Amino acid sequence: MTADQPLISVQEVSKSFELKRTLSERFSGLPPRAVHALNGINLDIRRGETLGLVGESGCGKSTLARCLVRLYEVDGGRVWFEGRDIAGLSGTGLRAFNRRVQMIFQDPYSSLNPRMSVAQTLAEALNVHRMVPPGRVAARIAELLELVGLPQDAAGKHPHEFSGGQRQRIGIARALSVEPEVLVADELVSALDVSVQAQVVNLLLELQEKLDLTVVFVAHDLRLVRHVSHRVAVMYLGKVVEIGPTEELFRAPRHPYTQALLKAAPSLDPSQRSRKVAARGELPSPIDLPSGCLFNSRCAHVTAHCRAEVPRLEPRRGVHQVACLIDPSDRTDPS
Repeated sequence: MTADQPLISVQEVSKSFELKRTLSERFSGLPPRAVHALNGINLDIRRGETLGLVGESGCGKSTLARCLVRLYEVDGGRVWFEGRDIAGLSGTGLRAFNRRVQMIFQDPYSSLNPRMSVAQTLAEALNVHRMVPPGRVAARIAELLELVGLPQDAAGKHPHEFSGGQRQRIGIARALSVEPEVLVADELVSALDVSVQAQVVNLLLELQEKLDLTVVFVAHDLRLVRHVSHRVAVMYLGKVVEIGPTEELFRAPRHPYTQALLKAAPSLDPSQRSRKVAARGELPSPIDLPSGCLFNSRCAHVTAHCRAEVPRLEPRRGVHQVACLIDPSDRTDPS
């Protein structure tokens, strides 16, 4: 792996979920319908960075996160890790990948076994991957609890005895127990109280710096993403429509959807809060996708060209990439 090669590379990845057919659909002979969750995703993730994934609910963020850790097998395209197609991994190779790329789930309660104590949860991960000799397991559990800011007596307790923020810390400790290189955090704090969110996010930032982690941060809260990410990828209907350095993207968004998303983002200043929706019209059904640019039915700058051709994610002004057929300099703000 060369120094400039991405740690993870996603190339033209697609993923669909077939819908259950009704009795009338079976008898009619109609082909099964499917939700098209990912529709040709292209994305590179660099070693040591935090990449934020944002977009409206249903845009495919969580599906992509699960494809990155191979919880879902992709239907088309490839996910490469250090230059190897993860779909071809098996045996010891797959085991090593599972250890090196870990996921932290949105709901810290349902992702933990309620019948297992914290010590049992962490010991299971340590033993399965043989991270430490049996005699060192208890000491390593103590180190992990200290690492995520939990008291030592937490080891003997069960998930229901903790708050949501503490349970998420347990989930982080479990992920870190196998010494991963990549953490995929799927809506890490969306299930937590606002007062606790900052604590957990700051913990993640501290751990990233201390352990040299690569982080994929999936969230719908733009303020959080701006706070934690080096780069941001904006998703719409299963495609990445814009990706660039965080401050550049927030300062000068180039895709019409990104512009609308940022305009509609809530502000901490009540006098500056917007009542605008993210984009005009309704989100098209992921079962029946529009032709051409997927955003054409909601875009204020749409042309006939947009309805016929699928835009590719291409560089604009260096490292910033945008999937749009209209040059930003040609647009006029309809508002």
